[in-house]
Amino acid sequence: MSTHSIEQLIPLFNQTFIESHNTQLVCCQDEPVYLPADAENPHHRIIFAHGFFASALHEISHWCVAGKQRRLLEDFGYWYEPDGRSAERQAEFENVEVKPQALEWIFSQSAGVEFHFSADNIALNNQPSERFKNAVLEQVQQFLNEGLPKRAKRWSDCLIHHYRPNVPLSPDEFFLS
Repeated sequence: MSTHSIEQLIPLFNQTFIESHNTQLVCCQDEPVYLPADAENPHHRIIFAHGFFASALHEISHWCVAGKQRRLLEDFGYWYEPDGRSAERQAEFENVEVKPQALEWIFSQSAGVEFHFSADNIALNNQPSERFKNAVLEQVQQFLNEGLPKRAKRWSDCLIHHYRPNVPLSPDEFFLS
């Protein structure tokens, strides 16, 4: 099994998607961001934070969820409210994070790394709700039973081929402890 480094992950992603989707994975900023191609940069860029493997998988999962029009907008045109969200706003955040975090969990398993739910809100103890964790697990099972979106499938297959060859994903790998 290969080690899990961004020095491996970045070329894997870029070899898989630069030509087909004009999108490259870029390290390392203080904050993650997606930037569409522009006059100065010929490729769309998924920029992940601090060189963290998990951050890269998370940002890639957002890219896999975003449709063609959203991929033309900075950060896919989504709102982001920093730490300190109210419980109501946190619930809204969790609702939009179900699919991306389900894909991140699948990508993590595909690469053989541990997945951690992210509430992204230290003000509320940074703990995801049980409702959220169950919704993510249900979405994982739905993706595995009904099929992953095309880009997500391609990325998961790439990770499996590199990190766990000949060991396909199994739905029973995904459970809440």
